[in-house]
Amino acid sequence: FRNIPKEKCNEGLQKKVERNELLRKIQQKKIQKYVERKRKRMIGLKKRALHHAKEYIKKDRELIDLVRQAKAEGSFYKEADAKVVFVVRIKGINKITPKPRLILKLFRLLQLHNGVFIKMNKATSEMLKLINPYVTFGYPTLGTIRKLLYKRGYAKIGKQGARTRVRISNDDIIDEHLGKHGIHGMEDIVHQIYTCGPKFKEVTNFLWPFKLNPPRKGFVAKRHGFAETRG
Repeated sequence: FRNIPKEKCNEGLQKKVERNELLRKIQQKKIQKYVERKRKRMIGLKKRALHHAKEYIKKDRELIDLVRQAKAEGSFYKEADAKVVFVVRIKGINKITPKPRLILKLFRLLQLHNGVFIKMNKATSEMLKLINPYVTFGYPTLGTIRKLLYKRGYAKIGKQGARTRVRISNDDIIDEHLGKHGIHGMEDIVHQIYTCGPKFKEVTNFLWPFKLNPPRKGFVAKRHGFAETRG
């Protein structure tokens, strides 16, 4: 640098300072936009969470009123069939015929003690009958769905063939991948699953199958059904 004139050095330094200042302003604008967007998203999440809570309370009260009305009339009230089931695989890969194996793969129940939410319809009902010896399932409550998502919720990130399992530690991951579907937070996912909403498929595809632990000392009564072969 000894042979470079002082004027040239000052000019280069000035350009560098100006460039750094420009980059700093651009970065600052990006941060401000991100903070403002996050603030609006949080306000929207709180409003929707409150709306969903009111919806759940209203639904429970309506059910109680219908049960009481039926009882007063000397009859019984039958609740509508559940739209969502939670299916858990309880048997391994040994002695599984090709058709049930294919259904388990279709339901993404690839490992023992994997669990998934499935939308109930005629087709899935028939498929559950075929894999009944290898799974157990039930109808999840709002509390169960919340516990599973908050304690064991993982996202499926990346393209097919290069998926990664990422812990859902904040709403940013949800907003990034499901924001285009109007889902920006965990409570939005809970609502879609509990009510079997229009974005149920997108939500369940976003979630990695739940990895559950077996009961302590194993299953107490993992028996064969009446019409099932033994051995």
